[in-house]
Amino acid sequence: MTASSTSPLRADRPGPLFLTWDDITTATATLAHRLAAAGIPQVVVGIVRGGMIPAAWLAHRLAIRDVRTVEVTRTASDGINAAKSTVPTVRNPASLGDLTGLDVLLVDDIAGSGVTLAHTARMIHDLGPARLRTAVFVVNRANWRPSSDPHHDIDYIASLADTWVVFPWEEQHER
Repeated sequence: MTASSTSPLRADRPGPLFLTWDDITTATATLAHRLAAAGIPQVVVGIVRGGMIPAAWLAHRLAIRDVRTVEVTRTASDGINAAKSTVPTVRNPASLGDLTGLDVLLVDDIAGSGVTLAHTARMIHDLGPARLRTAVFVVNRANWRPSSDPHHDIDYIASLADTWVVFPWEEQHER
């Protein structure tokens, strides 16, 4: 995996970090620039639900029309610091379609431990793409494995945070 520079995000108060639409615009531009430099993918796959918006924004920014989704989750609910299952749950894997021989970008909004992203990447890899890259808008280092650098597991990271992150499209975004 290729290491990419990232910008740290800091919570201005204890508790969750509330991102703005401007933060999302900046993250999209950052990732799109890095992706374009390495070759524009043919297909963007967003992990439902959180990865749908970043996937669509990146696809628009890179003029990619083939956008797909797959539901893979470990979070039991939408609440801040919600419990997680040990094994990701996959629903509707057939929604990925035929990825044989394609250049695929897998996108999620956030990686905590990286388990969901890695599980989904293995599932896509088994579908035979010519190239598979991963991208996330934020890595929450508070949940990341301490013995590992997320840059070794994820190809493109827009930013790093050290707390729970709330995106502007989430219901609990109200401050």
